[in-house]
Amino acid sequence: MDQQILTNIIYVTIFLIGALLFGFGPIIIVKLLSPTSTRNVANKSGQFIECGMDPIGSAWIRFGIVYYQYALIFLAFDIDILFLFPVAVAYNSPEFVVRDFVEIVIFVGILSLAIVYAWVKGVFKWEQKTYHHQ
Repeated sequence: MDQQILTNIIYVTIFLIGALLFGFGPIIIVKLLSPTSTRNVANKSGQFIECGMDPIGSAWIRFGIVYYQYALIFLAFDIDILFLFPVAVAYNSPEFVVRDFVEIVIFVGILSLAIVYAWVKGVFKWEQKTYHHQ
Protein backbone atom coordinates (compact mmCIF):
# COMPACT_ATOMS: atom_id res chain seq x y z
CA MET A 1 0.00 0.00 0.00
CA ASP A 2 1.02 3.53 -0.64
CA GLN A 3 2.18 5.54 2.38
CA GLN A 4 -0.43 8.29 1.75
CA ILE A 5 -3.32 5.80 1.64
CA LEU A 6 -2.11 4.14 4.85
CA THR A 7 -1.87 7.52 6.56
CA ASN A 8 -5.40 8.40 5.45
CA ILE A 9 -6.74 5.09 6.78
CA ILE A 10 -5.04 5.72 10.12
CA TYR A 11 -6.55 9.23 10.31
CA VAL A 12 -10.03 7.95 9.50
CA THR A 13 -9.67 5.20 12.11
CA ILE A 14 -8.52 7.68 14.76
CA PHE A 15 -11.44 10.00 13.99
CA LEU A 16 -13.89 7.09 14.07
CA ILE A 17 -12.61 5.96 17.48
CA GLY A 18 -12.76 9.56 18.71
CA ALA A 19 -16.34 9.93 17.48
CA LEU A 20 -17.39 6.71 19.18
CA LEU A 21 -15.72 7.78 22.43
CA PHE A 22 -17.35 11.20 22.15
CA GLY A 23 -20.78 9.59 21.69
CA PHE A 24 -20.64 6.65 24.05
CA GLY A 25 -18.08 7.98 26.55
CA PRO A 26 -20.51 10.05 28.64
CA ILE A 27 -22.98 7.18 28.78
CA ILE A 28 -20.30 4.79 29.98
CA ILE A 29 -18.97 7.30 32.53
CA VAL A 30 -22.45 7.85 33.97
CA LYS A 31 -23.06 4.11 34.22
CA LEU A 32 -19.74 3.61 36.02
CA LEU A 33 -19.88 6.56 38.42
CA SER A 34 -23.56 7.00 39.27
CA PRO A 35 -25.11 5.30 42.27
CA THR A 36 -27.53 2.53 41.42
CA SER A 37 -30.27 3.48 43.86
CA THR A 38 -31.20 6.92 42.54
CA ARG A 39 -34.31 5.81 40.65
CA ASN A 40 -36.05 4.29 43.62
CA VAL A 41 -35.98 7.19 46.09
CA ALA A 42 -39.30 7.28 47.96
CA ASN A 43 -40.87 4.73 45.58
CA LYS A 44 -41.17 7.22 42.72
CA SER A 45 -39.59 5.05 40.02
CA GLY A 46 -42.95 4.28 38.40
CA GLN A 47 -43.69 7.93 37.58
CA PHE A 48 -43.06 9.31 34.13
CA ILE A 49 -41.35 12.45 35.45
CA GLU A 50 -39.26 11.84 38.53
CA CYS A 51 -39.01 15.34 39.91
CA GLY A 52 -39.89 14.42 43.49
CA MET A 53 -43.35 15.96 43.44
CA ASP A 54 -46.61 14.09 43.18
CA PRO A 55 -48.36 14.73 39.86
CA ILE A 56 -51.64 16.62 39.97
CA GLY A 57 -54.38 15.64 37.54
CA SER A 58 -54.13 13.74 34.31
CA ALA A 59 -51.33 14.05 31.79
CA TRP A 60 -53.85 14.08 28.93
CA ILE A 61 -54.67 17.78 28.70
CA ARG A 62 -54.99 19.85 25.57
CA PHE A 63 -52.53 22.59 24.83
CA GLY A 64 -53.50 25.51 22.65
CA ILE A 65 -52.11 25.70 19.14
CA VAL A 66 -50.66 29.10 20.08
CA TYR A 67 -47.74 27.40 21.83
CA TYR A 68 -46.81 25.53 18.68
CA GLN A 69 -47.18 28.64 16.53
CA TYR A 70 -44.84 30.56 18.80
CA ALA A 71 -42.37 27.69 18.72
CA LEU A 72 -42.41 27.49 14.92
CA ILE A 73 -42.03 31.24 14.51
CA PHE A 74 -39.15 31.26 16.99
CA LEU A 75 -37.47 28.38 15.21
CA ALA A 76 -37.83 30.02 11.80
CA PHE A 77 -36.42 33.34 12.95
CA ASP A 78 -33.70 31.70 14.99
CA ILE A 79 -32.44 29.91 11.88
CA ASP A 80 -32.73 33.08 9.82
CA ILE A 81 -30.70 35.04 12.33
CA LEU A 82 -28.17 32.22 12.26
CA PHE A 83 -27.77 32.93 8.55
CA LEU A 84 -26.81 36.54 9.31
CA PHE A 85 -23.58 35.56 11.09
CA PRO A 86 -21.81 34.11 8.02
CA VAL A 87 -23.15 37.00 5.94
CA ALA A 88 -21.58 39.48 8.34
CA VAL A 89 -18.27 37.64 8.15
CA ALA A 90 -18.31 37.17 4.37
CA TYR A 91 -19.31 40.76 3.64
CA ASN A 92 -16.39 42.27 5.51
CA SER A 93 -14.68 43.67 2.44
CA PRO A 94 -14.42 47.47 2.25
CA GLU A 95 -15.17 47.56 -1.51
CA PHE A 96 -18.85 46.59 -1.40
CA VAL A 97 -20.16 48.27 1.73
CA VAL A 98 -23.34 49.73 0.23
CA ARG A 99 -24.23 46.63 -1.80
CA ASP A 100 -23.75 44.33 1.19
CA PHE A 101 -25.81 46.60 3.41
CA VAL A 102 -28.64 46.62 0.84
CA GLU A 103 -28.58 42.81 0.63
CA ILE A 104 -28.80 42.46 4.41
CA VAL A 105 -31.62 45.02 4.53
CA ILE A 106 -33.53 43.04 1.88
CA PHE A 107 -33.04 39.81 3.86
CA VAL A 108 -34.19 41.38 7.13
CA GLY A 109 -37.07 43.04 5.24
CA ILE A 110 -38.31 39.67 4.05
CA LEU A 111 -38.13 38.43 7.65
CA SER A 112 -40.10 41.49 8.74
CA LEU A 113 -42.78 40.71 6.17
CA ALA A 114 -43.15 37.28 7.75
CA ILE A 115 -43.67 38.91 11.15
CA VAL A 116 -46.23 41.31 9.70
CA TYR A 117 -48.03 38.40 8.02
CA ALA A 118 -48.16 36.46 11.30
CA TRP A 119 -49.38 39.58 13.09
CA VAL A 120 -52.17 40.14 10.56
CA LYS A 121 -53.23 36.50 10.84
CA GLY A 122 -53.56 36.95 14.60
CA VAL A 123 -50.80 34.62 15.71
CA PHE A 124 -49.62 37.02 18.40
CA LYS A 125 -53.04 37.39 20.05
CA TRP A 126 -53.09 35.46 23.27
CA GLU A 127 -56.63 34.54 24.20
CA GLN A 128 -57.41 32.97 27.54
CA LYS A 129 -58.85 29.52 27.03
CA THR A 130 -60.54 27.44 29.69
CA TYR A 131 -60.21 23.69 29.70
CA HIS A 132 -62.40 21.32 31.62
CA HIS A 133 -60.39 18.92 33.73
CA GLN A 134 -61.51 15.32 33.72
